[in-house]
Amino acid sequence: MKTRLLLVDDHAVVRSGLRMLLENEGDVEIIGEAGTAAEALASAADLKPDVILMDIGLPDKSGIEATREIKAQFPAVAIVALTIHEDEEYFFKMLEAGASGYVPKRAAPEELLTAIRAAAHGEVYLYPSMAKLLVRDFLVSEPTDKNLSSRKDLTDREHEVLTHLAEGENNEEIAKALVISPKTVARHRENIMHKLNLHSRAELVRYAIRKGIIKA
Repeated sequence: MKTRLLLVDDHAVVRSGLRMLLENEGDVEIIGEAGTAAEALASAADLKPDVILMDIGLPDKSGIEATREIKAQFPAVAIVALTIHEDEEYFFKMLEAGASGYVPKRAAPEELLTAIRAAAHGEVYLYPSMAKLLVRDFLVSEPTDKNLSSRKDLTDREHEVLTHLAEGENNEEIAKALVISPKTVARHRENIMHKLNLHSRAELVRYAIRKGIIKA
């Protein structure tokens, strides 16, 4: 089954280039384009993409805010940031907004395709230079991280849910994998975040890398 992809960038020439790059891939189908955050939200509702390639610098509002709004309304849609911005501020804000990947526009086409495919399978993909920022961030915050509770405080079921969460799966996907209801997954997720003293997706990803649940 092909990954249904929505392209979001305010430059038509960039969208055209991405289309030329991706449309010949046998496992990717470009189902639409958007040049603003408003268009992206409307297209997400109308077209039901599997993955959205999201630029950060949009004219009406940032791609970060667009990501947050889309994930709130359509949590099953995976979003990969494709941007010129490579500094920590944008990177961490996109993760906190719910992005499943972060790729700079200077990256090789193979890196972008890897990110799209990873996101489509519910995984988190970080471009190597961005992953280093994440690793550096939790190494610098080592004293604070020592205050985190141990995974030993989690039940066996919470261990299972945590592993799926760290791979970027949403509540519905986890529920199907574990044969439980999405509401039960949500309750486990709240318990996990509380027990581990985590407050955002970015913190969850940092914790998961530190504990070897996922690899940067």
